[in-house]
Amino acid sequence: MFHAPLRRGHHRAAFVLGLLLLSLPVWAAEKIRFHADDYQIDAVLNPHDHKIAARVRVKITALDDLNIVTFQLHNDLRLAKVTDASGKPLTADRMPQDSSVRVSLKSTLPKDQSTTLTFEYEGVLDSADDSPVPGLKLSSINDDTTYLLYAGDWFPVNAYGIDRFTAIINVTVPAHMIVVGSGAVSISDAPALKASAGTGPTKAFSLKYDKASFPGTIVAGDFGDYASTEAGIDLHIYFKPAHQELASAYAETAVKEFTYFITLYGVPPSNVLRVVELPDDTVPSAWAPEFAALASRGITPKTNYRLLANTIAHQWWGVSVTPATRDDWWLNDGFARYSEARYIESAAGTAGLQESVKDMSVGALSYDTVPLSSAGKLDLFSPEFQSLVTDKGAMILHMLRWVMGDQKYDQAMREFSANFAGKSAKLEDFRNIVEKNYGDKLTWFFSQWLDSTGAPEFKTKYTIYRLGNNKGFRSVGQIAQDLDLFRMPVELKIDTDGKTETKRIDVAGTDSAFSVDTFGRPRRIAIDPDNHLLKNSSDTRLRAGIQRGQALVQQGDMAGALSEFNKALDINKNSSLAHYRVAEVFFLQHNYQASANAYRDCLNGDGEPRWTEVWSHIGLGKIFDTTGQRERATNEYRQALQTNDNTQGALDEARRYLQKAYEPPKSSGANGMQ
Repeated sequence: MFHAPLRRGHHRAAFVLGLLLLSLPVWAAEKIRFHADDYQIDAVLNPHDHKIAARVRVKITALDDLNIVTFQLHNDLRLAKVTDASGKPLTADRMPQDSSVRVSLKSTLPKDQSTTLTFEYEGVLDSADDSPVPGLKLSSINDDTTYLLYAGDWFPVNAYGIDRFTAIINVTVPAHMIVVGSGAVSISDAPALKASAGTGPTKAFSLKYDKASFPGTIVAGDFGDYASTEAGIDLHIYFKPAHQELASAYAETAVKEFTYFITLYGVPPSNVLRVVELPDDTVPSAWAPEFAALASRGITPKTNYRLLANTIAHQWWGVSVTPATRDDWWLNDGFARYSEARYIESAAGTAGLQESVKDMSVGALSYDTVPLSSAGKLDLFSPEFQSLVTDKGAMILHMLRWVMGDQKYDQAMREFSANFAGKSAKLEDFRNIVEKNYGDKLTWFFSQWLDSTGAPEFKTKYTIYRLGNNKGFRSVGQIAQDLDLFRMPVELKIDTDGKTETKRIDVAGTDSAFSVDTFGRPRRIAIDPDNHLLKNSSDTRLRAGIQRGQALVQQGDMAGALSEFNKALDINKNSSLAHYRVAEVFFLQHNYQASANAYRDCLNGDGEPRWTEVWSHIGLGKIFDTTGQRERATNEYRQALQTNDNTQGALDEARRYLQKAYEPPKSSGANGMQ
C-alpha cells in the first residue's frame, strides 16, 4: 500500500505527487461478498522487456452464496486462463473500464465454504497509461528497479486495503537483483515458472508471510544491504549505490522511530523491517508488512525522518490494525499521520509538533465538505478522501489527546492497538475503548468531529477590571465562534506585565463567557495559542486554497489552479507562497515573462515560507537560461547561494546550474519546489 497526502512546504515535499489520482473502481464501496484468504504467487520477471509471467492460486471463502467472483487485475495483464480447484477452466470476463475480472463459477459456492481459483497471465508493466489509478505508475518492471505495489493490481486483488490475506510469493529475477518484500525469505536457483527472465543466470526468491495482512508489494533491484540488529530489530536498508552512504543514518533513525512507536503502541506483529528505495516515477512512499519504501527524492542527506516515521507507523496502523470499511480508513492513515507528529514532537520538541499541526489543519480543512464518518462515499485516492482520512483523522487524535490528557489518551491507544492487533476495526471499536479510558461518554466529541463538517473561527472581546486591595486584575469577556453546536475545552493564554497565565474554558455554542483573575495587568489574551483544536483562520484558508491549487496542477487543470492561487492572494496579496505557486504554473505553460513577474512578487512578499526565496532565484535563473540570458541566470544562481538555504537541495541545484546552464526537459515537468 502507499501513502500520498497532499502537503507541501519545508517538509515532506514529494507527497503532492500522489494526489493526481482520479478514480478507482466502484467495487471498493460495495459489500464484500467473499474473502481472498491466501495467495500463492509464482512469477517470473523479465526486466529488460518489462514482462511478467505469473500463476496465482487464491483461496476464497464465500460470505454469501456465490456464482460470480470479481477481482481487480491490471489491464495490461493478459489472462491466459482461470481454472477451478479441480483444474477445469472457468469463464473469465475482462472489464477494462474498472480493471476487473469477473469469474463465473461452475456451481454455486455456498456461504462459509472455500475453494481455490488459479489465474495464469502475462503482460508488460512499464506505463501509467492503463494503471488502476489513472496517471500514476504503481507497477513497473525495469532493469534498474522493478516495483510491484499492492495498489497496482499486479495480482488478482479483492477489496483493496480491507480484505486481509496471507501469501507466499515466489519471484524469479536476473541473478544480480535482490527481491524485497514481506515475510521469511529463501533463495534458490529453480525458477518459479517455466518462463524467460531474459538472458543470463537467474535467482528465485520466496517470501512467505503467514499473518493475515497486506503482503502484496515487492521491489527488486541492485541494492546494497545495510543490516542492523540494534534494539532487537532485524533491520535492513536497501538503497541504490548513489544513496548507500546514507544507509547508516537512515538505519539509526529507523531504530529510534520503531522503538518510539513500541513505547506508544506496544510490540508490532514483527521485529523485522526492510527499508527500500523506490524510483522517482511512482509514489513518494509505500508500506507493507515488515516493509517501508521511500522514493529516491525523499532520501536526502539530512535524514527525512518525517516521511520515514509515517511509513514505519503503518506497521501498527495498516499492517496490524486495519480498517473494517472505507469509512474507517482514518484508523489507518490518520493514525499513522499523527504517529508521525508524535515522533516529530519527541525529536524536535513542541515547535516541531506545532508545525505539523498547522500542516494537518490545512489538509483537514482543504476539502471539508463531507463528514469524516462518510468518507467512504468519496473516491479512495481523491484529494478530498486523502485530506479527510489523513489530516482530519490526525487532527481528531490531536484534539482527543487534549480532551483526555496524555496519560488516558496513551493508555487508550495502547489498548486499541493490543485488542485489535491482527484484526479489522471500526470507529465504534475505537470509540468504546476511548470512552472507557476517559471515564465518560464522548458522544459530543465524535458527533462534532466525525459526523459534521466545519471548524470554528474564534474571536474574543473582554474588559479588564482592577481589583481592590492590590489583588490584581480581572478579565471578563466572551469567546465567540460561528458553530452553534460546538463544544470543546479551549485554552486561554493571558500575557500580563508579570507572569503569563493560562486557563481552560469550556466553550459551548456561539458565545461563551469567561472570567480570569491575574496579578499583573493583562496585555493580550490569546485563544488556543498551542493549537490544540482544529480551527479556521485567514492563514489556514490561504494555505488551504494553495493546497487545492497544487492538487489541480497535478491533475493538469492549470486554469483551475491559477484560480485557487489568485483566491489565496485575495486573502493575502503579499503571500510569497501563493506568488511562487503562480510562477510555477506560468513556467509550466512556458509563459516566462509572467512567471518571472510572479517570482519577483514572491521575493517582494512576506517571505513565508523561507525556502521561497532560494527557489525563486533558481526559478528566475532557469527562465534566463531558457531565454538565452546566461549572465543574468548566473547572477540569480549566485543570489540563491547567498541565502544559504539548502531546502530540498536548493544550493546543490544552484551550483549545478552555475557550472552548466539549465536546459528545459523535452517533456515539461514541475519546476523546483512543488
